[in-house]
Amino acid sequence: MENQKNDQALPPCPVETTLLLIGSKWKVLILRDLIDGKKRFGELKRSVGSVSQKVLTAQLREMEADGLVKRTVFAEVPPRVEYELTALGLTLKPILESLWNWGEAYQARQKQA
Repeated sequence: MENQKNDQALPPCPVETTLLLIGSKWKVLILRDLIDGKKRFGELKRSVGSVSQKVLTAQLREMEADGLVKRTVFAEVPPRVEYELTALGLTLKPILESLWNWGEAYQARQKQA
């Protein structure tokens, strides 16, 4: 699948490139939920939270186009669709763990204040 970001020049800054790919609130939460394995659309919608179906679909499509998420459609009635991280998507795990650790430390600090 052609990566949509290849159609335009990537920013010269690696941090900006990373934010371009995962910089939305919903994408980070989708990554968080897919780190543990495959999920169906409904499971993702429930676990991500107050995201609309339209926005979740759009975010998943972008992540699929960027090579971070794999979508598998099963020929069943009703159709079943599963999402999972690709090998490239799984390389983001240390970043998500760092975000988790930082957030946990911040929460603890705020409770002490």
